[in-house]
Amino acid sequence: MKRFVDTNVLVYAYDRSAGEKHRAARALVEELWRTGEGCLSVQVLQEFYVSVTRKVRRPVSREEATGMVEDFLSWTVHSPLGRDVVHAAELGRRESLSFWDAMILTSARTLGCGVLLSEDLNPGQSYDGVKVVNPLRRESE
Repeated sequence: MKRFVDTNVLVYAYDRSAGEKHRAARALVEELWRTGEGCLSVQVLQEFYVSVTRKVRRPVSREEATGMVEDFLSWTVHSPLGRDVVHAAELGRRESLSFWDAMILTSARTLGCGVLLSEDLNPGQSYDGVKVVNPLRRESE
C-alpha cells in the first residue's frame, strides 16, 4: 500500500537531535525505501530542504540536502497542477484545514495513497479517503 509522508516525519528521519522521534521516523523511512511504498510531493521536498538546512538543531549543508532531495526523487512524487490547488482550497474550507495541510492531503489522494503519515493532523481522521496516521505517537498516548 502506498503511503504518503508529510514533511515533519521526513525531517525527523534526518534530525538526529530528535531522540525517539528520529529513531521511529528513520525506521519508517528505511522501510519505505525497502518496500517502494513511499510517496511525497514537491511541497514536501521543498519544506524538507528548508527544514534540514535551516530549522533543525544541527543543519546539513545545502549540498547534502540537495543530495537527499535527489535521492527522494526515486519515490513517487506528486507535482501539483492548478486543479489540485482548487481542490485543496475547497477541502481546506470544508474541513477547516490550513491550505498547506489540504494541499498535502490532495497530493496523497491524487497519488492513490490510503494513508498520510503525519504528526500534524488528527490521527485516525480521514479526508477524501486518506487516513491520517501518526507513526511517531506512542501507543500509550
